[in-house]
Amino acid sequence: MFSKKMMVIAAVCVLIAINLIALFVSARYVTPSSDPWSFGLRFISPPQQAVTVIIRSVKTIWTHYFYLVSTESENDRLKKLLADASRNDVQCMEAEQANSRFRKLLDFKNSDSVRSVAAEVIGKDPSQWSKTIIIDKGLSEGVNRGLAVVVPDGVVGQVIDASSHYAKVLLIIDSNCAVDALVQQTRAHGIVKGDSESGCLLKYVSRKEAVNIGDDVVSSGLDGVFMKGLQIGKVSGIVRDRSGIFQDITVTPFVDFEKIEEVLVLLTPPPSASTINR
Repeated sequence: MFSKKMMVIAAVCVLIAINLIALFVSARYVTPSSDPWSFGLRFISPPQQAVTVIIRSVKTIWTHYFYLVSTESENDRLKKLLADASRNDVQCMEAEQANSRFRKLLDFKNSDSVRSVAAEVIGKDPSQWSKTIIIDKGLSEGVNRGLAVVVPDGVVGQVIDASSHYAKVLLIIDSNCAVDALVQQTRAHGIVKGDSESGCLLKYVSRKEAVNIGDDVVSSGLDGVFMKGLQIGKVSGIVRDRSGIFQDITVTPFVDFEKIEEVLVLLTPPPSASTINR
């Protein structure tokens, strides 16, 4: 198969040859009555016209081909510019949201006299049986086992393990986590424990205690881990069984545990009850 370039060159050569013959015939043409030359001209003209049409067609196709190639290249370039602009826009939005979260975290940190360190969540336990996260601060930054972890929205959990620069946090929605708590409006006392289905449960609250849907639940400060008054959640369900002595209270945490990205680790634990009684 001949390339398009070779076909164009061949067609040009044929056209040049025909034109040379035509010029030769024209030069020999003396009078309109020269029958041989008139016959030759009539013989040569139709092929010459056909070749001219072919050359023009090939030239038009060739020009359009290069135009399309140039257009496609320009289209690719514009697509790349659009993709770069879109990526930069997404990065700017992400940076703006991160700055907003850090400002909120910093404001919360400055509003409290307790020493704390900010940490970023770098991993989550994929298991359905354990609700934990990994943060990028550890022993080198003063993060030890037993310290409380919070965000401006409320209590997150408790540090259960730490290495030099990393720590594992047990979330309050885990069934192994417990927070000594109070119903803020009525001062009813109980223990908040994690529940895999509904978030948290407020346990060991006497049926005689007044608790209402929508009441806020806060930390009591009596467990030696979480300082008093930290937000935990809101009462979202109450079941008072006549045969039992306790109420079954469901608590919806204020923290959205699926969206935690940064946390504060409280480096100074509150005094425990045993310490206060000494």
